[in-house]
Amino acid sequence: MTVALASGRVAVGRGLWLAPLLLGATILAGTAIGETRLPFTVVLRTLANHLWGAGYPVDGIEAGIIWSYRLPRAIVAACCGAGLALTGVVLQALLRNPLADPYLMGLSAGASTGAVLVAVAGIGGGVVSMSLGALCGALLAFGCVVLLAHAVSGGTGGGRATQAAAAIILAGIAGSQMFNALTAFTIARSANAEQARGIMFWLMGNLSGIRWEDVGACLLVSLAGIALCLWHRRGLDAFTFGADGAAALGINVPALRGSLITATAIMVGVLVSKVGAIGFVGLVVPHAMRFLVGTRHDRLVPASALAGAVFLVAADVISRILVPGQVLPIGVVTALVGAPAFALILIRGARR
Repeated sequence: MTVALASGRVAVGRGLWLAPLLLGATILAGTAIGETRLPFTVVLRTLANHLWGAGYPVDGIEAGIIWSYRLPRAIVAACCGAGLALTGVVLQALLRNPLADPYLMGLSAGASTGAVLVAVAGIGGGVVSMSLGALCGALLAFGCVVLLAHAVSGGTGGGRATQAAAAIILAGIAGSQMFNALTAFTIARSANAEQARGIMFWLMGNLSGIRWEDVGACLLVSLAGIALCLWHRRGLDAFTFGADGAAALGINVPALRGSLITATAIMVGVLVSKVGAIGFVGLVVPHAMRFLVGTRHDRLVPASALAGAVFLVAADVISRILVPGQVLPIGVVTALVGAPAFALILIRGARR
């Protein structure tokens, strides 16, 4: 069975060259399927008209829906899925904790707080953008979580690695609750009823307001994150043996941790400022890809990015068609998948 699993992983790894085709087909499906289903031929003709000036006859309303609404939404969903999956890969490798992801670690909650403080409370006087506010919130949240986890697990006694792994998750949950409370307090104090309704929907993950001007930032941070993770793939592999083992293999542990955690915070900050806090992508996708392609990061990083992109585009489509006439927050769909997966990971870890 081990040989068969290894052979399957090799086959999946060799099939990664098909990733652009799969991603393109997924984005095409995300553009065609929605509250009103549009034929794939109409989507292709609209794309040909805008990209190459083909001149196909297409209804103006349908063309507007495809080009101005659904296509940028699908692209941003793919970028967010790839970025959030990568943050899970990085955090789980650096912290050696299978439950680490930006949602459970409090990064998403901190980024939401920073974005809301800028957008609603007016922090920064209009000079600070939502993305910068979300970045500062994510860094602050991670700093609080690390300090709290260090204080909890810094005592003496056996089982230090297990204690530290549990402590950082508990610290992340505590940090998430604290920053969620700060966000709720800010909304209650500074937002009117209409703003509060819109922000609460956005906080659960919302792609309805995405337009072409949002694509550039999401695409940039996602591609930069993939490139950085691939550049440091050997360092991430070395963390399998722990920080001391990585240092013995010649890895500059403080520099690697600092650069990758900063990159993670930047990705989370930018993505959350655009689409809100979407949970469980960074938890579920890396575990599924480790099962399929193994633990080597030269395969795990591109596989997780691809799977995260496909997963979030599919979740966005489901959020639009699950309840007829109503669009659900995308975080509801990811939680319906992620919560059972989280339970399975806990059970598997307890058995080990």
